[in-house]
Amino acid sequence: MKRALRLLRKAHGPPPRPRRRRAVDTLVATILSQNTNSSNSSAGFENLKARFPSWDAAADASVSKLAACIRVSGLARQKAPRIRNILRRIRAETGRVSLEFLRRRPASEAYDYLVGFDGVGPKTALCVLLFAFNRPVFPVDTHIYRICRRLGLLPADVPPARAHELLTPMIAPADRYAMHLLLIAHGRAICLARRPRCGQCCLRRLCARKGV
Repeated sequence: MKRALRLLRKAHGPPPRPRRRRAVDTLVATILSQNTNSSNSSAGFENLKARFPSWDAAADASVSKLAACIRVSGLARQKAPRIRNILRRIRAETGRVSLEFLRRRPASEAYDYLVGFDGVGPKTALCVLLFAFNRPVFPVDTHIYRICRRLGLLPADVPPARAHELLTPMIAPADRYAMHLLLIAHGRAICLARRPRCGQCCLRRLCARKGV
């Protein structure tokens, strides 16, 4: 994976420096990113932040108002009640809408807490740990899953929800942030789902399924 990371850095440049974001912000933004593209999810998140002065206000809002804000992100009827329920549960359990207490918990304990929310799977929980708490974890999204299967790093029968269990040990902890972002960039620009641009691929020599 070190060689793959060097090739990705050369092709796509260094990944952006980590931008510190509150954990609840990261959690909501990642939920909105499910089954949509980054521009749509970002628009939905910005709509929420513009409409509600705090996550407390969002927790007290009606599902219909939340759904109206995030409609651009897709699946608003499913995401809006999930987001509200999560915000309300956090407040009920901690006294305020904040996940900063998880910063002091072991990564495994924080992960278990996050996946206990309806609508939060391994990728979403790991994104919170990586981007909000700077933990050396490796979330696997659809782009990473696709690329790593094509590279022969994942068996064909491994489901996406378990892919991080196999891939994380392959990547040095210090490289996981960069590898996550660079593989996503590569998946969006080159290793496309339907028509991968294999002739432009910096990982072509490493690919187990050239031309697929």
